[in-house]
Order: sequence, then C-alpha cells, then structure tokens
Amino acid sequence: MGIFFPSLPDAGQPTRPLFSLTGAAAAHAALIGFVAVVVPADELRKVIEPMTVRLVEIPPDAPKPPPQPKRNLPPPSPQLLASTTPSEAPAAFAVPPQPPQPPSPVPAAPINIAPAPVAITAARFDADYLDNPKPVYPLVARRLGEQGKVLLRVYVSAAGLAEKVELKTGSGFARLDQAATDAVSRWRFVPARRGDQAFAAWVQVPITFQLES
Repeated sequence: MGIFFPSLPDAGQPTRPLFSLTGAAAAHAALIGFVAVVVPADELRKVIEPMTVRLVEIPPDAPKPPPQPKRNLPPPSPQLLASTTPSEAPAAFAVPPQPPQPPSPVPAAPINIAPAPVAITAARFDADYLDNPKPVYPLVARRLGEQGKVLLRVYVSAAGLAEKVELKTGSGFARLDQAATDAVSRWRFVPARRGDQAFAAWVQVPITFQLES
C-alpha cells in the first residue's frame, strides 16, 4: 500500500494568498486523515488529552492618583548640609616636631641679708656738760704724803645714775679709795646706747691722787 503526499505549491513561486491558505488547509486535512487511518483510534485517544480552557478576567487598571502639587521648600541651611555630608578624614596626620623645651630655671636660694649691725656706745663720765666734781683729797693723806691711783667699776643705769660703785683696783691707801668712791657715787653719766636706745651697763672710772711737787 503506497502513501500519497499531496503536492504543495513551491515556496519559491509567488502565488496569491487565497490559494496559499487553501493549499495549507488541504495539506492539514490530508495529514489528519493519514493519521486517523494509520494510528488506531484507542492509541490516538491516549495521545490526545482533553484540554480545559478557563477564561481569566483581567481587572481593569486602577486609576492613577492625581499628581500632587509641588511645594516650594526652603533650601537646606549650610549647617544642615555640613552635618549630613560626611567629612573626609585625612589620609595621614603628621605631628610636627616640637621644639626642645628650655630647662626650667632653678629658683635661687633666698639670700638672708643680715641686718646692719647696731652701733653700741659705752657709758661715759667725761662729758663736759656733766660737770662732775673732782674727788676731795683728804688733808690727812696730804700731810702723810699718801698718793696713788684708784680704779672703780660703776654700774650706770639707763637714766645715767651710778647704781653700783665697786673698787676694782685700790691705791694702797684706804682714805684715798674711800674718797674716790664717795665722789663717783654722786656723779652723773651718759648711759650706754644701742642705736637710739639707752640701756644699763658697767663702766670703769680711774681716779688719780697726786701731790703737787
């Protein structure tokens, strides 16, 4: 049994569109009839499965919201821009060399300046303005030819008075020593001074008894 293929029009030859559609439909019908003859009906049912077609309704497009009017916003302040813009850290931070610090001066030790020494003057008995009388030469001592030098030690107060009179060196004659002591006890003195301040001190007073030749 031979297979019959219907002759199809040559694709290279131009034909009218009506004839092309007619030839294609006839070819498809011949192919279906060939399959129905060659392939059994049971096998054909297994191969061809029923197709279910469901219509899906596409919802209409939602209406677009109306465009909002643009509001004129104030330009951002420089401080806001500066705070929101991340600052770029320098790649490297170089510390310049520090100049050497001069050594701290050592405080000089305080110099204790000693106060100027205060002048001290000793008590005096020979000032002219004191007008102290000379000791009286005893008459008995003159007749007997007694003479000599008496050295007295006198404690002069700050007021210039002879508070104490002591015999330091005698003349060898008691009458002469006593005459010297009695006279000096009544003298006035220039008191010793430390600067401008008077103070009590000891002073030596020599008295000489000498006969005239």
